[in-house]
Amino acid sequence: MYKTVYSTFFFIFIGYFGIAQPSTSPMQWPDGKRMALSLSFDDGRPSQVDVGTPLFDRYDAKATFYLVPSAVEQRLSKWKQAASNGHEMGNHSQKHPCSGNFLWARDKAIETYSLEQMEKELKDANQQIEQMLGVTPTTFAYPCGQTYVGRGTQTQSYVPIVAELFTAGRGWLDEAPNDPSYCDMAQITGVSMDAKDFDEIKPMIEAAAAQGLWLVLAGHDIGEEGAQTTRTEMLEALIQYAQDPDNGIWLAPVGEVADYVVAER
Repeated sequence: MYKTVYSTFFFIFIGYFGIAQPSTSPMQWPDGKRMALSLSFDDGRPSQVDVGTPLFDRYDAKATFYLVPSAVEQRLSKWKQAASNGHEMGNHSQKHPCSGNFLWARDKAIETYSLEQMEKELKDANQQIEQMLGVTPTTFAYPCGQTYVGRGTQTQSYVPIVAELFTAGRGWLDEAPNDPSYCDMAQITGVSMDAKDFDEIKPMIEAAAAQGLWLVLAGHDIGEEGAQTTRTEMLEALIQYAQDPDNGIWLAPVGEVADYVVAER
C-alpha cells in the first residue's frame, strides 16, 4: 500500500507542477539518450566501499560519493581504489555542519557559522580529499540539505560560495528532477533513494525520461535495510534498467553530467 500511495503522490506532484506535461527540456543528451541519471551517496560511510563500489564495478556503473575527510580515513585504501576505478569523489564539507536543532549537531551547528568559516571548511575539505585520494572534488552536497549559515535576521545563504568553488551543488530530500536547461547548478535537486524498492524509484525515472530531465538520486549507507540505507537489490535492478539501451538512460556521475550541462548551455 505504501508503494502505491508513494507513486500516486509523485505523479500527482509532477502533474500539478508541470513536470509530466507534454513539453520537454530543450537540451539534448549524448547519443540520443532520453534523460540523465546520477547515483550519489553522502558522508563517505564504510558500507559505500565495503558493499557499494564492488556492486557498481561489477556493472561498470559509476557513482558519486560526497565525502567527509575523517570518514574516508576509515577505509582509505578502498576509497583510493574507488577513485582509481572512476567513481566521482565529491565534497561534503569537513565537519558536516547541520542545524543545531539536530542534537547530534549542536557542537557544529550551522547557525553558529559565518560565511568565511564555511568557505574555509569547504576549501579545507577539498584539500584533504585531494591529499588522500589524488583528486580534487568539483561538486558538492549540502550537509542535511541546508544552504545557510546563521539564524533569524542574520541568516545568510552560502550558495554563492558553492557556485564559486564547484561546478554543481546538490540538495537533499527534494521532490523533482532537474531541468538541465534551467536549473541552478549550485542548487540541483537530490531525491532520496534510501529505504526504497525499485518499483518506487522507477516512476521517477520514467517521468524524467518523458521530459528529458536529469534525476539525481541521493542515499547514504548501502546494504539491505535501514532508514538511511539504499538497498542493494534496488540498486541492481536500477542499474540493469538504466543500462538497457531501450530505456535511453545516460547513467553518469553528477560531475560528468554537470560538465556536459554547463558546456551545452
